[in-house]
Amino acid sequence: AAMDYAALAETVVAKMERYRGERGGWRGCRRADEVSVSWRPSDEFAGNIYRGDGSVPASPARVWECIKPVAGGLRAEWDKNVKDFEVMEAIAENISVCRTTTPAAFMKIISPREFVDVVVTKQYEDGTMLSAATHVEHRLCPPQANFVRGFNHPCGCFCIPIPGESNKTQVLTFFQTDLGGYLPQTVVESFFPANVVEFYSNLKKALKTLKS
Repeated sequence: AAMDYAALAETVVAKMERYRGERGGWRGCRRADEVSVSWRPSDEFAGNIYRGDGSVPASPARVWECIKPVAGGLRAEWDKNVKDFEVMEAIAENISVCRTTTPAAFMKIISPREFVDVVVTKQYEDGTMLSAATHVEHRLCPPQANFVRGFNHPCGCFCIPIPGESNKTQVLTFFQTDLGGYLPQTVVESFFPANVVEFYSNLKKALKTLKS
C-alpha cells in the first residue's frame, strides 16, 4: 500500500540522519584519493554497513545531477555497478519504488543482481540533498530467473555543500547490502570497500565529462 511505502521512506531518512551523526564505532578499512571508507556491523542484517566520506570537485547541484534517482538519469551511465535503473511506481513527489539491476562483478564471481527499493529524496535547508533507499516487495517486480535478488538495507548518499567552497561537495554514502545468493563472506568483505572507492572515482570521472 502507498501508505507503507511513505512510512518506510520516512524511516530510511531518519536512519540516514542517525548514521550521519554517528561519530564513534566506525572502523577505517580503506583510504583512497580523497575518500575514506569505514565500516561497522549492521543493525539491520548479519553483514556490515559501509560508510564512504569524500569530497568531489564540483558544485552540489552538479553532483546531485549525477546521483539523483530518476528515470533516464545519469547514474546508470557512470556508476559501473548500475546496469539499469527503472522507476516502477511513483508514490509521492519525492518517493518512488525502483528496480535496479547490476552487472556481474568481482571477476564474475558475483552474478547479476536485481534490487527493488523504495527510494526517497530530501532537501535540507543548508542545501544538502539526500537520496536514500531500502528494499521492498512490489507487484510489478516478481523475482526474475536470470538475476539473484539482493536486498539493500537502509542506504543512502548525502551531497553536502562545503561552506566557502562552491565548487566542492562532500559526498557521504552509506551502503549495507545483502547480495543474496551463496557468496563466501571473504568475497563480500573485499567487494564492498573496493566498491565504495570505485563509486567515488567513477563519480569524479563523470563530473569531469559533464558540461558545466
